[in-house]
Amino acid sequence: MNRMTTWLRQLCVLLVLLGAQSSERALAVDGEEGAPAGALWVLTLDGVVGPATADYLVRGIEDAARGGAKAVLIRIDTPGGLDSSMRKMISAVLASPIPVLCHVAPGGARAASAGTFLLYSCHVAAMAPATNLGAATPVSIGTPMSPSPGDEGQKPNQQPEGDAAPQPGSAMERKVTNDAVAYIRGLAELRGRNADWAETAVRAGASLTASRALELNVIDLVAEDTPSLLEAIADRTVNVHGRQVGLDLKDAPLYALDPDWRSEFLAVITNPNVAYILMLIGLYGLIFEFSNPGFGLPGVLGAICLLVALYAFQVLPVSYAGLGLMLLGIGLMAAEATMPSFGVLGVGGLIAFVVGSIILMDTELPAYQIALPVIVALAATTGAMMFAILGMALRAHHRPSGYRLEKGHDSCVSIEQVRDDQVLARFEGELWTVRCADSLQVGDRVRVREIDGLTLVVDKLEA
Repeated sequence: MNRMTTWLRQLCVLLVLLGAQSSERALAVDGEEGAPAGALWVLTLDGVVGPATADYLVRGIEDAARGGAKAVLIRIDTPGGLDSSMRKMISAVLASPIPVLCHVAPGGARAASAGTFLLYSCHVAAMAPATNLGAATPVSIGTPMSPSPGDEGQKPNQQPEGDAAPQPGSAMERKVTNDAVAYIRGLAELRGRNADWAETAVRAGASLTASRALELNVIDLVAEDTPSLLEAIADRTVNVHGRQVGLDLKDAPLYALDPDWRSEFLAVITNPNVAYILMLIGLYGLIFEFSNPGFGLPGVLGAICLLVALYAFQVLPVSYAGLGLMLLGIGLMAAEATMPSFGVLGVGGLIAFVVGSIILMDTELPAYQIALPVIVALAATTGAMMFAILGMALRAHHRPSGYRLEKGHDSCVSIEQVRDDQVLARFEGELWTVRCADSLQVGDRVRVREIDGLTLVVDKLEA
């Protein structure tokens, strides 16, 4: 209990420190320190779109609006990511009371898949030379049909809107595709950009270079760096919720907002491999605590890890069938350890655990799949532990039901406990009930004469 109290006290201190750091960040956002008023806030989307990047981008746009920023500039270099996270970011862009500019930079960067949708949603879409965008087909519907050469700017071959023309793929694939098409066409029409090519990017996975995207009215301009971008848009105005807002930002101070501790922590725990390991640590910690109550540390650590893992799974695309199979497998293996069935429960639990781990993530994005070596390593470790327990159970099963006192065997023991009418002594490493004709006290020496079931029949030795 003392150890548990200490751990809980340390956890409370950590939460207080994190809260203080968050308060300091809030003060900086309000303009007391940090970002100057009227600044151009620069956010960076670098890497896979997920819960952590969505949290960082959404809070960054909201903080910029509250902090008196003139506009927000998002520098994009992403291969795409989760649809749910992408929609959260786009919702924040569309709801922003200040202009949001997107720049695919530096050279060699890309705005693929979810990045294409985000680029279409911004008030100004720009790309640096030697960058590309497109390939916006939802990955869950498989490999799309490639466009024929030269049709990258043409409308896909389909029936007019409202006709029930058959389309390739299953019903679910058509629903996902049509939903994505309608979404990106709506963004294109809102910003006055090429909606036909946007549909091609979704249906056929088409991609464009920066120069070609400018020719087809997919983006607004090509700019090598941020100063060139600000110079090119100085005379432009954009519509922000019915207001015409000028983009003369050449003299605006730049304020780069880096991800804070919350975004970094979220990026770590929403890594599927980390969340997977945290869940196992949590479950095994609780199992160990329940089997050995009173130790404290495994229970506290297990509860914390399990809660963090459950939060991560809540924002990740988790298959609940896979999660259920994993929990069933761990339960069966725990049952094997407590009630040995000589392999039936253990082997079945190990199979359920491996299958559940493989199908745990309900997405085909490589960045959000659990690495197979991690699954194999944990399954092998769990299997080794299970077979070790099974071996001990088999040895216990074949052990003789009683001990035989052999000639020359040292059968002298000491009395360890006396509880009411029950006397206990340790013999062969185990506590046995003792029966003796004489009265016994703790510390008395006795000689084992025979074994009657689970009771030692002893003779008291003189001091």
